[in-house]
Amino acid sequence: MTSSRAVPNPAFRRLRGQRSPGEFAAAVRRAAREIGEHVACDARYIGRVEAGEIRCPNYAYERVFLHMFPGLTLRDLGFSAREDVRGRAARVTAQRRPPAVPSPTPTPRPAPAWTPVSTAPTNHPSDTSEESDVLRRAFMTTGPATVMAASLGLGEAPAASVPAPRRVGEAEVHAVEEAVRRIRLLDDRHGADGLYRSAAQPLRAAYTLLDAGTTTRRATAHRLYAGAGELSISVGWLAHDSGRFDEARSHYAEALATARIAGDHALEAHAFCNTSFLARDAGQYREAVRAAQAGRRAAARLSSRRLLSLLALREAGGRAWLGDRTGCEQALSQAHGYFERGPSDSDPEWMSFFGEPELEAQEALCHAALGDWARAARHAYRATVLQQPHFARNLALYRAELATDLARAGAPDEAAAAGHQVLDLLDDVQSSRILTKLAATARVLLPHRRLPEVGAFLERHATLKARA
Repeated sequence: MTSSRAVPNPAFRRLRGQRSPGEFAAAVRRAAREIGEHVACDARYIGRVEAGEIRCPNYAYERVFLHMFPGLTLRDLGFSAREDVRGRAARVTAQRRPPAVPSPTPTPRPAPAWTPVSTAPTNHPSDTSEESDVLRRAFMTTGPATVMAASLGLGEAPAASVPAPRRVGEAEVHAVEEAVRRIRLLDDRHGADGLYRSAAQPLRAAYTLLDAGTTTRRATAHRLYAGAGELSISVGWLAHDSGRFDEARSHYAEALATARIAGDHALEAHAFCNTSFLARDAGQYREAVRAAQAGRRAAARLSSRRLLSLLALREAGGRAWLGDRTGCEQALSQAHGYFERGPSDSDPEWMSFFGEPELEAQEALCHAALGDWARAARHAYRATVLQQPHFARNLALYRAELATDLARAGAPDEAAAAGHQVLDLLDDVQSSRILTKLAATARVLLPHRRLPEVGAFLERHATLKARA
C-alpha cells in the first residue's frame, strides 16, 4: 500500500541495524519460512518501506514482521494502522465480517455461484466499500472456495494459525482449482480492484494445504502444486491490474518457485509470461524480454502453439519499448505464425482469454510503444470489434487503448467517442489499468476541449475523477 506523500520510516530503519537491505531481506524471507508464510522480499522492498512508500504492509508481511519482532505492534515498526491507510472500506469490512466458517448455500452445477456480485449496486462511488464487501462475502461463502476454507478451519483467521488437515484429497484439490476459475470469471466481468483482497484468503488456504505435505498420491500432489501456483498467479494478476506491482511480483515469484519445485513446465511458462507483462508495465523492458524468452523455453516442452504465440507477443512488447523495431516485428511475426496454427487440447485452461481480440490488442500496444499511433489504432479497433461482450474488463481495456491511440493519432472526436464507451462500462468494471489509460487520453485531448464531443468526454471524465 503506497502513498504519494511518503514519510520516511526511521523506526524500521533502526530495526535493520548494521545489516544491508539485502541481508535484512534475506532475514525476512527466512522468518517467513519459519511460520509457513510466502513473501518475495528483496532489498528494493526494504528500501521502499524505509522511504515510507509502503505505509502499511500486506497481511503476509505483517505476520512475518510481527514474528520477527515479538511484542511490537505495526505502529512500533513505524507503520500506519491499516484502517488509516485504507479508510472507510477497511472499517466497514471490519464491521461486516461473516462468521469464521460460513455455511455454503448449495448451488446446482454448473450454474455460477456468483449472482450476488453481478446484482450488487456499483454505479455510485459511495458504494465502493459496500461492493467490495459483497465481493468478499460472495467469494468466501459460495461454492468450493468455502469447502477449502472450511476444510482448513479458515474464516478470517491468519494462515499461520490454521491447523493442518490430516489428509489432502480430491475435494481439497478440486476446491483450489475451482477457486482459480472463480477468480478469473470475476476478473473478466468486474476487473481486479474490488477482488484482490478477497482473493488473498483462499490463496493462503491453498498454500496451507500444500505445506501440510499430507498428500499420498503423486497425481493429487501434482494437481495441488499446479492449483496453488495458478492461484498465486491469479491473485498476482489482480494485484498487477490494480497497480500493486510489488505485491504482484511477489505472487508471480511464488508461483515460479512452486513450478520449479514441482517440475511443472506449464506453470513455469505461465509465471514467466505474467512476469514479463508486469516488467513491461513497470518500465523494466529488458527484464520483460528475458522473462518472455524464459517462458518460451519452458513452453517449448509443451504442445501449445497458442502459449508460444502469447509469449512471443510478450517479447515483442518488451522489444518495442526498447525501441527495437526489427526485433519487435520478428517476434510479432512469430506470434502470428504460432497463432495461425490454431488451438489445441494442450492449450492451458487459463488461456481462454487469448483469442484474436487479445492478439490484436497486444499488437496495438507494440505499435503504440514504437510511436506508430495510426497503426496501433487500427489494431485496437479490431480488438474492440472482435471481443465478446461478456469479457467486460478486456472490452473496456481495448476501448481505452483505442481512445489513447486515436487521440495521439490526431483524431480527437473519434478518441472522445471511444472514451465515452469506456466510461459506459466503468459502472461494472474496476481496473486501475483502465483508469490510467483513460486519464492519459484525457490529457492528450485537453488542447481540443472546445470540440463538442471532446468537451463532453472531458467533463464526464472529470466527474469520474472527482468521485474517485
